[in-house]
Amino acid sequence: MPTYARAPLEFERGEGAWLTTTGGETYLDFGAGIAVNALGHAHPKLVAALEAQARRVWHLSNLYEIPQQKALAARLVDATFADTVFFTNSGAEAMECAIKTARKHFSAKGEDRHEIITFEGSFHGRTLATISAAGAEKLTKGFGPLLPGFVHLPFGDHDALHAAIGPKTAAILIEPIQGEGGIRPVPKQCLRGLRELCDAHGILLILDEIQCGMGRTGALFAHEHAGITPDIMAVAKGIGGGFPLGACLATEDAASGMVAGTHGSTYGGNPLACAVGLAVMDEIANEPFLAEVRRKAGFLNQRLSELADEHADIVDEIRGEGLMLGIRIREGFACGDVVQAGRAAHLLTVPGGDNVVRILPPLNTPDEDLAEGVRRLGVALAAVRERTA
Repeated sequence: MPTYARAPLEFERGEGAWLTTTGGETYLDFGAGIAVNALGHAHPKLVAALEAQARRVWHLSNLYEIPQQKALAARLVDATFADTVFFTNSGAEAMECAIKTARKHFSAKGEDRHEIITFEGSFHGRTLATISAAGAEKLTKGFGPLLPGFVHLPFGDHDALHAAIGPKTAAILIEPIQGEGGIRPVPKQCLRGLRELCDAHGILLILDEIQCGMGRTGALFAHEHAGITPDIMAVAKGIGGGFPLGACLATEDAASGMVAGTHGSTYGGNPLACAVGLAVMDEIANEPFLAEVRRKAGFLNQRLSELADEHADIVDEIRGEGLMLGIRIREGFACGDVVQAGRAAHLLTVPGGDNVVRILPPLNTPDEDLAEGVRRLGVALAAVRERTA
């Protein structure tokens, strides 16, 4: 179906932060498959894990015990707030599970609390439930009727948030850093306030860390910077390093309604996916790696800030955390034009909401590649200025 506005590029191989087209041209990848290729292209340990598992067993379904799934669940539980994990193939499915878990939590207790509070600018997937959660017209137009049970609030409106909580409220759902919405971080004090608000009202806090999780911000998960924990969390993208994998993590209490038969997935927790997920955890879920992400982030942020000063007529601000950064483009210019000019300079970036160019390089990108990416971005900004003039 013609649902994608694809760039006219075909890549046949990649290594690290670099991609090569079928015609032999090389491109520097600062999009990482929209924050999916956390360890770049063709990482040798991920390739080895996939090849080894492919020679054993590909698929079983969840009718049977899957050792790789149990091992990855144990690693995630050990590294996070969670007591239990449900595996999916994608972020949207992880969010579906999170929504169902929250509603089932109260239903199992005999309480009619099903409303979930969400925020303007959010993106949680493309299923009917997840577009209903986000509520934006660009996602929902033509797909009605939408699913009920979601309360949409302005981003950052504290008074509206307090007024929206009522006897039907089950949970608050938020991305610690909005990705599609334009790399908009939720301030740490606000995340702490959300945790306190949920505790005060006996409701659940659901975090969508599909894009901002798995080391992207320099912590394994972004909420750790605020010193809080959620009740339920959706994870995907970087967790498989490019192999389709998602997960819904929850505390034992939050998931108390999810008993045998309440939810399922044919492919979720597939041996191939979980073998790769274990290899990703081996690389990312340790302090030396995360400290290096933070160091690289400081290096990149400094270079981008210098670039913003040089192109202050086009660049409004640099925002984000870790290696999840956004360049907000001033009114009168379009982020899509910057992305397109970047492609002409053989640099791949990702457009986002609020007229933002997303910068999402692999977490292990060498400093020289980060610097080269900023140089090419400068070429793109200059080209946009010349074209606009």
